[in-house]
Amino acid sequence: MSTSFSKIAALAVLSSAVVLASGCATKRATSEVVVAPLGIPGGQVGYNGAVIVDNSNAVITGAENIQAVVYFAFDSSEITSQSAGVLNQHAGLLKSNPNAAVVVAGHTDERGSREYNIALGERRAQAARDYLAAQGVAANNIRVISYGEERPAAAGTNEDAYAQNRRAELSY
Repeated sequence: MSTSFSKIAALAVLSSAVVLASGCATKRATSEVVVAPLGIPGGQVGYNGAVIVDNSNAVITGAENIQAVVYFAFDSSEITSQSAGVLNQHAGLLKSNPNAAVVVAGHTDERGSREYNIALGERRAQAARDYLAAQGVAANNIRVISYGEERPAAAGTNEDAYAQNRRAELSY
């Protein structure tokens, strides 16, 4: 009888240890990403400046002469050499105007779940933010938002439309 009780007690202690050890070891840091609401009023497409940044007219005018979109490969958040060229121009504008802020909105095509696409859009926007920061832009002047598949730039279910939707948009 005491042997059975010892075994049961040992199993209870072991089970408790397993339960305690299998919990989260660390909590993920809070993200700066703002997720767009599901309802988009008026059927808007594309990023329309939902996150407000307050820039001078000179910064806004300077940004109008720079391509505002960088594109990504399927299921990727890697900055290509073409995207780096665009981001370098934005970095130049932002470094010459140290108080200027920019919003980087990450987008995906419709393939994948909504949750996956929100996360991928976040990774794309963060990749652009990280690239700008590596070029000397103040990271606290770069806001990141992910829309995932919610705001397509192009309608359609072909590769051309998908390629246009895999993007990060910079807005001043």
